[in-house]
Amino acid sequence: MRRRQYSELPTEEQVMAELRRERERSRLTRSVRSGIYVFLIAVAAAVLIATMVLPVFRIYGSSMSPVLNEGDIVISVKTSSFQRGDIISFYYNNKVLVKRVIALPGEWVDIDDAGNIYVDGTLLDEPYLQEKALGECDIDMPYQVPEGRLFVCGDHRSTSVDSRSSTVGCVAEEQIAGKIIFRVWPLQDIGVLE
Repeated sequence: MRRRQYSELPTEEQVMAELRRERERSRLTRSVRSGIYVFLIAVAAAVLIATMVLPVFRIYGSSMSPVLNEGDIVISVKTSSFQRGDIISFYYNNKVLVKRVIALPGEWVDIDDAGNIYVDGTLLDEPYLQEKALGECDIDMPYQVPEGRLFVCGDHRSTSVDSRSSTVGCVAEEQIAGKIIFRVWPLQDIGVLE
């Protein structure tokens, strides 16, 4: 076996340079690992917020036109406080429907043949509608909204299936996914919804 010669051994500077490279590599590895952890935590937080606090929905169908159209992407907020005119999303038969709050628990709703809606005897002012229609209505009028429920209608009254139909009926509080507050898509229509 041949002995290593003294000239083949690394110099002190070479050893120090190799140590610096190893430290840099170790620092870089820790930084990358740290960045990945931060990214994963941010993604998990975003998913949690999106599902628990600010659900995001895509609009399908035309029952809310002209305010919301097919393909619009909206953000809702979880709340238990609703007012007449709020746009809400709710679960119905494994789907999410989007409609407007027309009447609150205990209020009386009456709809005439022309599609005019009266709540507790007062004609409802609905500037968001392009046309009124009785639509699919098979409930007896006047109708009192049960406690813990909301009477909702789509803005495109002739095509919307909503609380006027016994198949959907009034929306229970536990069905509500949230109040629609903001449109994020399409970009030209981005903004707060009213």
